[in-house]
Amino acid sequence: MAIKLIAQNKKARHDYEILETFEAGIVLEGAEVKGLRAKRANLNDAFCRFIKGELHLMNAHIGRLDTTNTHYAREERAPRKLLLHKKQIDKLYLKVHRDGLTIVPLKLYFNERNFAKVTIALAKGKKLHDKRETLKRRTLDREAQQAIKSHR
Repeated sequence: MAIKLIAQNKKARHDYEILETFEAGIVLEGAEVKGLRAKRANLNDAFCRFIKGELHLMNAHIGRLDTTNTHYAREERAPRKLLLHKKQIDKLYLKVHRDGLTIVPLKLYFNERNFAKVTIALAKGKKLHDKRETLKRRTLDREAQQAIKSHR
């Protein structure tokens, strides 16, 4: 059984060089799970931050359904706690504060057991010339693949 992808942060791979990825659980409240099942999520401007020694997903939009009671509805861009092992949190904390790296969310999905998970990445920001080089390499690879395909 495959994962059920909810949202993806395509811009992250363009803006950052991905060094290492982790799978984290996410703490959801109220009707947020129903909003995720309806695919009302967006990770475009999302990032991760440490708050009191815990890793939180910030600025991720999880929309609510129209049928949700406003009493149970949470703010759509509220910080959400991420669940990781203590050793992983310590490793990420060291890398972020000592090496100046960033933690960005890449994917939001339901795994085989129907738990909401987030794939986060330890990333290093790309400079403008690095982005141009990546785009150039990608177009050259695409053209080479098309040439091979048309030659056959």
